This record gives sequence, C-alpha cells and structure tokens, in this order.
Amino acid sequence: MSGSSGFLDELEVDALTELVNIGVSRAASSLRQMVQRQVFLSVPSIEVISRRDAATLMAEREIGPLVAVRQEFTGAFAGRALLIFPEANSLALVRAVTGDELSEAEAADLEDEALAETGNVVLNNCLATMANMLQRPLEMSLPGVMRDPGPALFEIDAGEDDGVVLFLYINFAVTERDIRGYIAILMDLPSLDALKTLVGEFIQRVLGQGAAAEA
Repeated sequence: MSGSSGFLDELEVDALTELVNIGVSRAASSLRQMVQRQVFLSVPSIEVISRRDAATLMAEREIGPLVAVRQEFTGAFAGRALLIFPEANSLALVRAVTGDELSEAEAADLEDEALAETGNVVLNNCLATMANMLQRPLEMSLPGVMRDPGPALFEIDAGEDDGVVLFLYINFAVTERDIRGYIAILMDLPSLDALKTLVGEFIQRVLGQGAAAEA
C-alpha cells in the first residue's frame, strides 16, 4: 500500500512506517517470549485513509466475517486501535500460540481470551513504541474482542464522518503458519493533527542527530 490520501506527506508516512515497524518488531519479540515459539510479524507499509475508504478496502479484501481486538487509547493523540483477522484465521492463530496442545473444542473455548491477549501484546507494543519515540505518554484500555462487527468496525462516534484510519497490512507467521491480518488505528482529525505535529518534531530530532553525527 502506498499514499496517504492527502492526510500526511511522504516524509511523515516514512517516519510513521519506521515507528510502527519498530513497534511490530518488539511485539513479535514479546509474542515469542509468551508462546515460546518462533513468531514473525511483518508490516510492509502503512496508509492513512478515511474511515469510509478503510471500510471499502476491507470489504474488497475480505469476503467472510472478521474478528477484531479493540483497545482505546488516550494521550497527546487519542483513538481506537484494532487488530483485525478474518474469522477463518483466528482459530488458527489461537492454536498456533497455544502450541497445538488444545483440542479444537478447547481452542474454541479459549479463543476470545487468547485473541485478546495476542491483540494486547501487538497493539500495546505498537502504540507504546510510537508514544516513547514521539516522547508522549499514552494510556491504553483493556482489550475487547469484536466478532463480525461489519460497518461498526471503523466507526469512531456515531454521526462523525471526519475520522481517519492508519491502516497496516501485516503478516503473522507462528510455527510456520501464515496468518494474515490488519492493524488499524482510528483517530479523529484533531488527533491526526496532533500526531502530525509530534511526527514532525521526531523527524527534526532525527535530522538533527544526523547532522550532528556528520559534523
């Protein structure tokens, strides 16, 4: 994916992509420690699009029902973070992170709990890394699982239509299973403006460090 529909410029998108990739790398490390198995997470790129475009994109990519882990966050910028899987992949993820030691029925019983914990690890690492590198704290809510949420997936507040989505396509690989999914970070326009300001400050710090290193 590329482009940012006018919400962010190319340098801002590159900086955010770098921040998110660091966060996802840390999430993979945390998941490896949790499940004691090899875990790979990759984020090819990010895109900043409207909520309506995000819903359209998801409908085009995924025909079947979806499962999402949701966490709200507040701070210098605020919104909702989602880890989204096709429902067909969610049980495969649970079986992978539990080491295939559960029967199908047992895995189904623990599915929401395991999904919430996995989502918590991935989303917390992504957002905590962003917050740390942008030098601003964020508070995260407890995770909740949404099943087949349909159009409600990308809603921020009823009646609002000015929200944006930082949309990431990710690949999970756990014990040689490939499990595709998505990370979506929903924000309103004031929060996006706040994020743009912080990303700009981050870029200036990086450029300043680069200039100092060359001096």
